[in-house]
Amino acid sequence: MKRTAAMRWQFLTSTISTTMVLLLLGALVLFMLTAREIRRHVRQDLTVTIILADTTSEYTARNIEAEIAQKKYIHHVNYISSEQALQEQIESMGVNPKEVLGNNPFSISMELRMKDMYACSDSLLWITDNLYEEEAIIDVIYQKELIENLNKNLNTISVILLGITIMLSVISVSLINSTVHLSVYSRRFIINNMKLIGARWAFIRRPFLIRGLCIGVTSTIIANGILLGLLRWSTKYDDALTQFIPKENIIMMALSVLTFALVITLTCTYISVTRFLRMKEKDLYK
Repeated sequence: MKRTAAMRWQFLTSTISTTMVLLLLGALVLFMLTAREIRRHVRQDLTVTIILADTTSEYTARNIEAEIAQKKYIHHVNYISSEQALQEQIESMGVNPKEVLGNNPFSISMELRMKDMYACSDSLLWITDNLYEEEAIIDVIYQKELIENLNKNLNTISVILLGITIMLSVISVSLINSTVHLSVYSRRFIINNMKLIGARWAFIRRPFLIRGLCIGVTSTIIANGILLGLLRWSTKYDDALTQFIPKENIIMMALSVLTFALVITLTCTYISVTRFLRMKEKDLYK
């Protein structure tokens, strides 16, 4: 009875400690995926404005719009007619330039939103040259310094997150390995006795691996349940979070936690049991 109670207590403590580590890991994975999603949204919100010549007809402008929309680096094209630009100017400034100048000073323009992988300085230089190949385009405007600073900051954040991920992964592996090792250590004499009566190593490892598998699966269910509960609670207070945390990222987080739990618990269990199998009897008392 005491041995059974002790084993249950070890299972419980191992599960709790593994769950805490998986919670930390899952939160970090979700944070990184969310940061990547925010980075993608920010880059796609960067706008490149092209101005067409005053003599460009609407028919020609529409053809240019259709042609640009097909380019591989374009995410979205917003067509702005000269009349629309005039109306926006009147609404923002409260003054009609047409009444002062006698004609509409605005020409047809388009606002281009790039795919996130092309929203960097080098790509935009190439894109600008590519757009200027169209004779009707007389100007290409974008905030070069803003884009350079944004990409610099995003790259810095990515490096920091990668460093934190590596550090916490090492800590997580160490904690789970210590938990598994202590669990196996408490039964090192049972392992030695089974070895003495001629049991094969694979046979001795099997119950420990099954136990490690159960701990990994149980911890995964609890950790993912807590993380999903926190996500659901947070989205109730801010619906905007849903666009940065799509279902695909949630599934990826859950699978990452499951994979990490199974790989680490089974690997650590295998290594710990093998260590005691190779240990001589006199060393078991140390």
